[in-house]
Amino acid sequence: MRYLRLIGIFWAASAAARMEYRAAFAVSIVAAFVETGGKLFGVYLFYASGYDLGGWRWQEALLVLGLAQMVDAFFVLIFQPNLRRISEMVQDGTLDFVLLKPVDSQFWMSVQQVGVVGLPYLALALGVVGYAGAASGLSPAGWLVLAVAAAGALLLAYALAFLFATTSIWFVKIFNVVFFLSSMIWSAQYPVQAYARPFRLFLTFVLPVYFMTTAPAELALGRAAGGASWAIFLVALGLFALSRAFWRFALRFYTSASS
Repeated sequence: MRYLRLIGIFWAASAAARMEYRAAFAVSIVAAFVETGGKLFGVYLFYASGYDLGGWRWQEALLVLGLAQMVDAFFVLIFQPNLRRISEMVQDGTLDFVLLKPVDSQFWMSVQQVGVVGLPYLALALGVVGYAGAASGLSPAGWLVLAVAAAGALLLAYALAFLFATTSIWFVKIFNVVFFLSSMIWSAQYPVQAYARPFRLFLTFVLPVYFMTTAPAELALGRAAGGASWAIFLVALGLFALSRAFWRFALRFYTSASS
């Protein structure tokens, strides 16, 4: 409960500071509608011309698109505003002040800021997922599988992003790799079966964005064993544990401003 209260305090203060620029937030709402509409139109063009994306129906492909936007929205909301600060604080030595606080340092570095401009994208993403799931005829069990798999996908995305950001301890300006991971999410906005085999293997085993978009949709739609959703979540938990261990390991090599 103490950490939940801290999240509330952090996000309220961060949102208040960012909402000083209301015009920017209004522009982000318009941009979210334009970008989401453009992506939906792109999928529509494939199916209007009689081409299906790897054997997926229109509404099923929309489910993958909605999941991709949901993960990307969390990058804008939480991951990028916070994880980029690791590099900045290592560079100017202010990471010392975080390490001295009576709170878990990874928690502090992960949730202190919130990018409110990501809220419209998240709302539209959930709308697309809701419509696509209903149009695909998801059962209550299917929605549960989708929720578990989507939670695992978000945890997996966070763990990967934090692992990359942690390398800032050694390579100060490496944070662009996290932006690269965010951009690669959109390479999986279509079912991976629509891509050529080499790129499909890359999105699955090298940069596993397949598990953040296509895999949850496959599980919810019954294209894969339902128990695999729990497997994705467990793998994500394992990677999250690895990110914590790697963070503690990396801090041994942090040269503070006072040492």
